[in-house]
Amino acid sequence: MRLDALDYELPPELIAQEPAADRDRARLMVLPRDGGTLHAHVADLAEHVPEGTLVVVNDTRVLRARILGTKEGTGGKTEIFLLRKVREDVAGGAAVQTWRALARASKGLRPGMRIDKGVLRAELAGKTEDGLFEVDLTTRDGSPIDEAVRAAGQIPLPPYIKRAPRPEDEERYQTVYAKREGSVAAPTAGLHLTSALLEALRSRGCEIASCTLHIGLGTFQPVTAADLDEHPMHAEYFEVTRELAASVARARERGAEVLAIGTTTVRTLESARDPERPGLVRACAEETRLLVQPGYRFGVVDRLFTNFHLPRSTLLSLVTAFGGLSRVLEAYRLAVRERYRFFSYGDAMLLDRAEPSA
Repeated sequence: MRLDALDYELPPELIAQEPAADRDRARLMVLPRDGGTLHAHVADLAEHVPEGTLVVVNDTRVLRARILGTKEGTGGKTEIFLLRKVREDVAGGAAVQTWRALARASKGLRPGMRIDKGVLRAELAGKTEDGLFEVDLTTRDGSPIDEAVRAAGQIPLPPYIKRAPRPEDEERYQTVYAKREGSVAAPTAGLHLTSALLEALRSRGCEIASCTLHIGLGTFQPVTAADLDEHPMHAEYFEVTRELAASVARARERGAEVLAIGTTTVRTLESARDPERPGLVRACAEETRLLVQPGYRFGVVDRLFTNFHLPRSTLLSLVTAFGGLSRVLEAYRLAVRERYRFFSYGDAMLLDRAEPSA
């Protein structure tokens, strides 16, 4: 698919720099399957979800992945953006974690360079085939590395939020159900949900279930190729438990829909679809490189709750595949006219699948 088909005009002032005052007070655009558009608020979500729906969330937790440090010896400024832990060893009696990471410095980087931030020490071990750095993390005093990363790092707000992280972002850039640490960006649709809203869904007979996808470059890396077929998707770890697989099976038995909270939940469920049993998923813990484009036949997800996404992105590609290219882009143009707020801290959309599942 040509990338320019996923472009739209967005005034910069509509890019949300702050979350809504309350999580569920963001605006909600509803696109029913039979056409038309409704304007509501996220607090009204349960009213637009059929009774008995299986609601699936991504329970990943955001790492304090951005570490601003200094080069050992020179004091030059550096930034390391941790992406994925690949192994943990013991060397010379001390714990060592090796991570894949993005890195930059005021005067260049080279293998063997050491970077300090408090008790945390990072050594650049070399570059990978996909251009990332391998970084070995240790601590000066033998304290736990995970604790040192939390103390040294910042919540990694996206670059289109033009301000430094504040203490309140520690809460608002996590979902209320975040549990399994490993993401370097939030599953942003879930940022809108509150405990009260989840309870309102349960009161309509909805079941709430969790999957895990740890967000990395596969989700947020910008597309530079002119055609999505040429875009290299980085692998991201996901997990579907036996409990979730059983929940999907029960939903199918009672004729209920599956509502995915966010595009990462869609990618998880579709990556775990059972080829032998249409509409169901298998329990698994794997990596996915799934890139969804218009023409994809969805096998599991019936309804999607999602934020408004960047133009020319793999996330917008997934949403247009789900809801229909012209229908979704027209909804985005309407959102611009109606002054909806866009991206991570912005407003949300609820849409039905435009095509029947495979």
